[in-house]
Amino acid sequence: MDHVELTEQQKKARRSRSLALGVVLALLAVLFYVVTIIKVGPGIFNRPL
Repeated sequence: MDHVELTEQQKKARRSRSLALGVVLALLAVLFYVVTIIKVGPGIFNRPL
């Protein structure tokens, strides 16, 4: 099988994009969590278990 060898510059660019995508996904998850808590209200933490 033939495969493509990436240069160090391409590997660095790929790592940077992956890191940026990970940060954006983490921020979206936090944003959805915060919006959910705001919409439901803080009383959700005072419910019986």
